[in-house]
Amino acid sequence: MSVMAIKETRTDRIFNACNYVILGLFLIAVLYPLLYILSASFSDPQAVLSGRVWLWPVDVNLNGYRAIFEYQSIVRGFLNSLFYAGVGTLVNVTLTLLAAYPLSRRDLFGRNSFMLLFVFTMLFSGGMIPTYLVVHNLGLLNTRWALILPTAMAVWNMIITRTYYQVTIPHELLEAARIDGCDDFRFFTRIVLPLSKPIIAVNALFYAVGHWNQFFNALIYLTDESLFPLQLVLREILVQNSIDPAQLTDAAELLRRQEIRELLKYALIVVASVPPLLAYPFVQKHFVKGVMIGSLKG
Repeated sequence: MSVMAIKETRTDRIFNACNYVILGLFLIAVLYPLLYILSASFSDPQAVLSGRVWLWPVDVNLNGYRAIFEYQSIVRGFLNSLFYAGVGTLVNVTLTLLAAYPLSRRDLFGRNSFMLLFVFTMLFSGGMIPTYLVVHNLGLLNTRWALILPTAMAVWNMIITRTYYQVTIPHELLEAARIDGCDDFRFFTRIVLPLSKPIIAVNALFYAVGHWNQFFNALIYLTDESLFPLQLVLREILVQNSIDPAQLTDAAELLRRQEIRELLKYALIVVASVPPLLAYPFVQKHFVKGVMIGSLKG
């Protein structure tokens, strides 16, 4: 039996038209800066400085991307960010799973008290100066671990993971495994972990993007430029790469440095955005499933 289509009234058409206009404006506001940065990265720096680049590249060239590889600090920062994102995500996911699974077990003695302590850290924090003193006293300043250990686990991610286990891993499955002689460690490694792929993908994406984009902790804890992540190098180029005209007697030299800064600025923004964009398609399927399951029960 066919379903009769509901005829739109004049008010419905006006309402839908307004929605399309508003959503279109939001889309333009979000999409245009991205297109401009991408176009500027492929354009001649003089065209960018003169304001001739609006939407499409002008005088297309790859000088900006060539300039990236000529600066060792950028290449080194890119490799540092890969290290922080890779090792940091491994540490984050491991600690999150090891904390979330026991707290999801009904037979864990005092689990509500432990959960209260975790939640307390979300509501109250010692602040930046006490955290800096802890990092300093532990001898982590100017080390790679200064960007990994202080943010070793996010409590919110742990709560989502615990909820996932409560929904996905029934207690009856544990009882059946115990009847077969399976201990807790083997149950976790042989049964729980294979069923944790969606929530692992969720945590890995959240943590990896967080490590890749972080620069504030590096700004506080690092002074050795050889340890700077890419985002801190990008900040140095975008924010602190100011040129004092009084120190330059040659106007051509001033213009050349300005062009180099424009080349690096847009090309580096594009390069810094590529790894998260490449990683997302591989975890998208598990990511959506993990988020939906983890949101069903609190």
